[in-house]
Amino acid sequence: MRQLFLSAFTALTLAGTAAEAPFGVVNFATCITESKPGKQEQANMESIRTQMSSLIEQTEKELKEISAKFEDTEYLDSLSPKAEEELKVKFQTLQEDMGRYQNQFYQVLQHANYQMVQKMSGAIAQAANDVAKEKNLVYVFNKEALFYVDPTCDVTNEIVSKLNEAHDAQQKVAENTEAKPAAK
Repeated sequence: MRQLFLSAFTALTLAGTAAEAPFGVVNFATCITESKPGKQEQANMESIRTQMSSLIEQTEKELKEISAKFEDTEYLDSLSPKAEEELKVKFQTLQEDMGRYQNQFYQVLQHANYQMVQKMSGAIAQAANDVAKEKNLVYVFNKEALFYVDPTCDVTNEIVSKLNEAHDAQQKVAENTEAKPAAK
């Protein structure tokens, strides 16, 4: 790691002006928020979040309804002991379900976020490789890991363009694949 840092530092020091610098920087977060594949991944995350939230909201609603019944003494007095016990069991089961749903919700979101970051990291790395070849760059750094860099070294827009081009090409392939009738 130290050797990598020293190599990068040497390259940056010897680069001279920003216009002559053999490196570029990319803003990872901007690539996710501005590129087509990043937006698609964010939409997938939002879909998962919405599905899980609706399940939790439904369970919360049922818990509130049962809780209100427990607060209504007239209602409780009208129940048989068996019916009251069943209501208590249902309430306890819903509470356990709610805890399980919330735990699953956070695990699923965390896993989906991890997968999104991994997928986007690979796509950004490929796009950065392409931009580096086109611009004769030796390095492309993640801007978020640097305290300062001259704005002329920022290649984020070029990388977003490459991500969008790759996304559009994948979409065309997918559309062509779906449009072909199945062979019999």
